Amino acid sequence: MKWDTIPVLTTENYQLRGLNICDAQELLAFMGDKETMKFITPHPVETLEDMNEYIEQRIHQFYGEKEIPWVIMDQEKVIGFFRLHKLHFWHRKAEMGAIIHPDHQNKGVMSEVFACILPFVFEDLELNRLVGDIFSGNAHSRRLLEKYGFKEEGRFRETDFDGSEFHDTVVFSLLKQEFSALNKRLIKEGKS
Repeated sequence: MKWDTIPVLTTENYQLRGLNICDAQELLAFMGDKETMKFITPHPVETLEDMNEYIEQRIHQFYGEKEIPWVIMDQEKVIGFFRLHKLHFWHRKAEMGAIIHPDHQNKGVMSEVFACILPFVFEDLELNRLVGDIFSGNAHSRRLLEKYGFKEEGRFRETDFDGSEFHDTVVFSLLKQEFSALNKRLIKEGKS
């Protein structure tokens, strides 16, 4: 699937638009914060130059059809980053990752984004499998994945080291048939 630009997705309160080098300063404000990134990496970007390089890599991956990177915007500013990565159209699968600015965490941003992303993944991209892998201690992400019907597939023991301790990774996935059943239920309940 070839695009010239990253598709824009819109929810009631947010917009996912293509990542751009102009987003570097706003992203660095939270993606450079160790506390915000504790469930992602022990070594967040530290400089604007690092952030620019990270963005350039994501955009390069997009043009190679291996990733779709978005920023999450509210009415005024960038409040998050979301990407589909390890995108493989032959096998019809992808993994996802998200980082939300601390001021916007636990306020329903990702629930609203998921309601938009899942139809895009399974209907527009026609993927069959979407994966979310998280640190075992990431209770908020676990609840979000379970809320949207993701199934826990397994735990990988001590896969990541944060500089002081090892963390297990828990892998969740959602299949197209599971999404279809979930979507029908939400429509029936009037929540879609």
